[in-house]
Amino acid sequence: MAVDAGSIPELDQKKYDADEQVKIICLGDSAVGKSKLMERFLMDEYRPQQLSTYALTLYKHAATVGDKTIAVDFWDTAGQERFQNMHPSYYHKAHACIMVFDVQRKLTYKNLVNWYKELREYRPEIPCCVVANKIDADMKVTQRSFNFGKKQGLPFYFVSAADGTNVVKMFRDMIKRAVEYKQNPSDFMDEVMQELENFDLEKKDNSEAEEDGLKAESPELV
Repeated sequence: MAVDAGSIPELDQKKYDADEQVKIICLGDSAVGKSKLMERFLMDEYRPQQLSTYALTLYKHAATVGDKTIAVDFWDTAGQERFQNMHPSYYHKAHACIMVFDVQRKLTYKNLVNWYKELREYRPEIPCCVVANKIDADMKVTQRSFNFGKKQGLPFYFVSAADGTNVVKMFRDMIKRAVEYKQNPSDFMDEVMQELENFDLEKKDNSEAEEDGLKAESPELV
């Protein structure tokens, strides 16, 4: 469903400060199956909002964690990943990250290093997992060792968007970890970004006040 990007409140990221809202981002090369994984998890309930102006797609989901209902926004790259880096706003206020590669394409696995490096530049502490997608094409890959996740201490999942293997478990685990992180955040970048936002607002208010003062002082031309 295409939406006018200028008219939607989803890009006001202040909502992610609320206790019942979490933001989970997906990273990985083009065509590794990020969107297909979300569609498989959400099935009938998914109604993606494709924001071409911002090169992202939002998927919404209501999850129950403990005794609370949590509104989850999944952010997908919508082709922006072709440029090998993401806009900083993509990472802003994210509470968890799902990194995906295609088990049939070795390069997509190698590129996880770059995606992970960029993620940690903006979100040093948020929970992250590594997802090996498309195992339905060759189940033998599940016997191989993919050490990147292990080296970084990240959970690893073999999944298939095509037949649903491990998809629900992976998403539920990451939603739970996102909520846990939000209850005990430790990212310094959040504080920095908040300070910058406050500073910009302060500058705007001051400049508007100065303009009003100048108008009041200026004599009217007759």
